[in-house]
Amino acid sequence: MERGSEEEAAADEEDGDQAVGWRVKPGRSEDEEVSHACNTSRGGVPDPSMDILALKLCRALVCQNQEKSDRDTGPTVSSGVMSEDQAEPERDAPSLSPSSLMDTYGLSTSSLSSSYFSTPHHANFSSSLSSSSSVLSLTPPLPPSVDLSAVLTDTRLTLDVYQGGAAALPLLWGSIPGQLRGLQYLRLGSEDKPGLDGALEVLPHLTELRSLAVRGHCFYDLHSDPLPGLLTTLPTSLSSLSLLVHLDLSFNQLSCLPSCLLSLPALSSLLLCHNHISALPPDIGQLSSLTYLSLLGNELVSLPPSLGQLKAIQTLDISHNLLQKLPDEIGSLEGLVKLELSHNKLKQLPESMGSLLSLRELVIYSNDLRLIPHCLNKLPLLKIDVRDNPLGRPPTPPPLPPTPDQAETKLQELHLGLNQHSFCVSSAGCHVFLPGGAELLFPPGCLARTARLKWVEKRPERKLVCLQEHDILLSRPLELRPHGITFLKPVEVCVPYHRTKRREVVVHKFDGRSWSTLATVLRRGSESHSSHPGGRPARLACCSVSQFSWFMAVARPTKDSCSVTQAGALLVSSADPGVKLHFPPDSTVQTRTVTLQVLQVSVSEVQALCGDPQARVSPLLCLSQTPSMDFLQPIKVQVPLPSGVTGHTVDMSCLHLLHGDPTAQTWTDITSQVSLYVTHLYAIFYISHFSWYWLWYTTHRCVSGVVRKVYQRLKQFKVQFLVLQRKTDPSQVMLQCLPANKVDGRVQSLSEQYDGPQPSDLCDLLEGEQFFAGFEKGLDISTESPDCVAGRLCFVFYSSLKNLKEVFICPAQGQEGAVRGQVSFYRGEIPSNLPEEIARKRKGPDSQWLATLPLRLPALNSENNFIMDEHQYPPLNLGDPESGYLTEANLLSISLQIAQDWRVIGINLGLSYQELDRIQYKYRDNLGGLVLDMLFHWARGQKNAGPGAASRLVAAMIESDRKDLAEEIEDIVSIGRRKYSESLKRVGLEGEGSSLGETQQ
Repeated sequence: MERGSEEEAAADEEDGDQAVGWRVKPGRSEDEEVSHACNTSRGGVPDPSMDILALKLCRALVCQNQEKSDRDTGPTVSSGVMSEDQAEPERDAPSLSPSSLMDTYGLSTSSLSSSYFSTPHHANFSSSLSSSSSVLSLTPPLPPSVDLSAVLTDTRLTLDVYQGGAAALPLLWGSIPGQLRGLQYLRLGSEDKPGLDGALEVLPHLTELRSLAVRGHCFYDLHSDPLPGLLTTLPTSLSSLSLLVHLDLSFNQLSCLPSCLLSLPALSSLLLCHNHISALPPDIGQLSSLTYLSLLGNELVSLPPSLGQLKAIQTLDISHNLLQKLPDEIGSLEGLVKLELSHNKLKQLPESMGSLLSLRELVIYSNDLRLIPHCLNKLPLLKIDVRDNPLGRPPTPPPLPPTPDQAETKLQELHLGLNQHSFCVSSAGCHVFLPGGAELLFPPGCLARTARLKWVEKRPERKLVCLQEHDILLSRPLELRPHGITFLKPVEVCVPYHRTKRREVVVHKFDGRSWSTLATVLRRGSESHSSHPGGRPARLACCSVSQFSWFMAVARPTKDSCSVTQAGALLVSSADPGVKLHFPPDSTVQTRTVTLQVLQVSVSEVQALCGDPQARVSPLLCLSQTPSMDFLQPIKVQVPLPSGVTGHTVDMSCLHLLHGDPTAQTWTDITSQVSLYVTHLYAIFYISHFSWYWLWYTTHRCVSGVVRKVYQRLKQFKVQFLVLQRKTDPSQVMLQCLPANKVDGRVQSLSEQYDGPQPSDLCDLLEGEQFFAGFEKGLDISTESPDCVAGRLCFVFYSSLKNLKEVFICPAQGQEGAVRGQVSFYRGEIPSNLPEEIARKRKGPDSQWLATLPLRLPALNSENNFIMDEHQYPPLNLGDPESGYLTEANLLSISLQIAQDWRVIGINLGLSYQELDRIQYKYRDNLGGLVLDMLFHWARGQKNAGPGAASRLVAAMIESDRKDLAEEIEDIVSIGRRKYSESLKRVGLEGEGSSLGETQQ
């Protein structure tokens, strides 16, 4: 709730779906406008879970009603203008009418559990596979519990629903080739190279194929990154697929168009998105049947003139490439309806485009166009998206060479130390580097005269930190003084922050009365920063200000905003392009600003919290607007269906739409109060009031209490508490609270200077929640700091900060000698109705107790110094004179030979599992120290256990299969007995010594 700063900055990428920058020609109907707004592609961001274009093509083959809609990967298929009586849901997501077709692809997502995706695959078949069985089962590479009938029907085979599925194709071909020869629709994943190579050898034999998909990005690794496709070429024998109509090779490693594709006479749709193709073959015009071609996300620098021979093409998508110009032959595509050219380097469009009389949509945003050709005015129904082009601007002149004065002008650098909290800035400006990574950039002329400025890093007190729902504080508040000074030019303030996942980072400003969010740019700090010698510069969140105040970096769910006018608008989430808000015309009279936030929720976590293994949830939508008032027309909201639920498998009685009130923290089931319907991938409903909306799919009765409980738990962090004492001064104690995933690294970094118990058990805390630490059972705190309330230290938990305090402790009044006390952590304040002496001892929900950790304070000597143990292991003699001694040196010699058997030996010596765990955690990186501590811990406990300690040690070694050590211990004991007998003789006790020897014999 990790990538570098560069990847995080990519979150500010252009919003390709907001309805701004469109130039609409007169004569376009309102229905066509709505249709286009709903089908706008969002910058080519793919959804690898389902290939909508393939499904739509299959529908065309079955129904002979060819109509292609928006794909989540960016390309849009259009075979003409929509009919006026077309249903509204089909404008947002495809509604696949042939039930047999939907069953084929529905099984790929609904019949398999996500846990199967990680199942390893092997090249073997189940011996029970037979042609007479009505339900065939296939062992790995298919998951064991998946029936073959779930992925194979008479004409369709879907092998991209689990990782490594392509490896099943050669196995099936070897067992049931007759059934496979009739296949017409085949889907393969390309993330597994050996399985893919085997599948490619089988493909030329499947001569009845009409639709084929071999694509990557179908699955994700442990870091939520999509697995790339590994397809680099196709066998030439693939030209035998003469009936192939649809081919999808997206998200692979193709560097050129496979030559065998030019021999496919019936090929109508070809998708080559997100490959590495840098050029098209000069004879691409041979694909005379092609109606849809997508080359989105490749490396094309030019197009061949033969492209103009594709007379049947209706949709051409060559966005996100490196094109600088188009061939004049593009004007020969007389059937072209939609042309996607966004995110290229086009400087001009050819005049021949005026001949594209069928063209309805031209997407040319994010290019370098300064002029739109007048020839396009001849196309009255054409709709053009011209955003992010320097239209009307003169050509950019080359930069002038710097003058001598400018060449020598460089801001002075000022590196401050930890004790330097003030500095001077003159009218010449300077670049100030603060300890910890912060930077201040004062441009020349920002001050009329020299001024002394101050800085201080504050504790994140509640009065200085105001977080919205789901915000995370990434830095301590940075105060810059004086507050009242006004700069003549904006000053850049850069606040260092910790890395965060899938969130946008912004700078919050507090002026003493209210909070505001500043326009923020993310970058890396200067390489010359003195606080990072030889290290990587800090991540900085930078903003421009005209006055000083308090500044801090905050991570929040990505916000998407737009202004809604009387003409309507379309708002698409940049975090999840499947979330769309469509504002119809006349939905508002005055212009208002709307904001959309999308929170992705872990399905497994929801299932664990609510106790329903069948529960599924959609992303949580947080909607707000300014001014806050109901809309005059219903607003259409599109949200992806919960994971694992599709339009044709959904049970509407289990689908619940929840409305949340962020102020009252309540959730209400409004399913029966709204118009809710589903397409294949999305749920669509209409609202007139903005708040929070959450779509649940559960077999249990969905009540607001359960949802509220789940929502509260999702906001909490799993934390652990640390109590460490400085080794050189036990009265100096460090208290810290950290998220559980950061504890081990923190303890390891402090192990040289501090000692203490292992971390506490897991607890739950919210971002910004207050908690207290109290010293109990004979301990007190020696501090007068303002954050010490009634003997308890006050903390505020922030997940990205260290949340630590270092204090000195002393024995409580009346305590003498060594003290074995404890530190307890409490949530919030201790209840006021409990007496203080009871509240200090009380553990349970009444006192909001969180955890307790032990703390020992040694006794003081006559000089008020702590009595420290001079030896880590005090001298000892284990045994008795008659049975023999085991000295400290003996035990040290034995410990060197124990090594990895220490735990088994400790158990056989009678040590508890808790004691062994404590020892292991304390010496987790030091095996020698671990063995010594275990052995001497047992030895010290034998002082009062009576005779026979040596024999017990021998027995433990034998039980642990260490007879070598048992024999060595017996030899040591035997030598001890002999020396004892000799000592008796030396003092004149020969007779007693002899009798003793005889007795022992």
